[in-house]
Amino acid sequence: MGRIVALVLGTLAAVFVLFNFVLPMVAVLFKVALIIGVIALVVFIAVRVISGSPSR
Repeated sequence: MGRIVALVLGTLAAVFVLFNFVLPMVAVLFKVALIIGVIALVVFIAVRVISGSPSR
């Protein structure tokens, strides 16, 4: 009986940690990566347009 209670409590603790710490951290990392990617794309397009235009 004690093992079942410990298993249930451990499962509840793991679900608590997953939803309160791990998933928000992954969401923040995804947002940061998305923002960095958009900035890199804008810089790439700007450099491409500037270097492609004739200087004469």
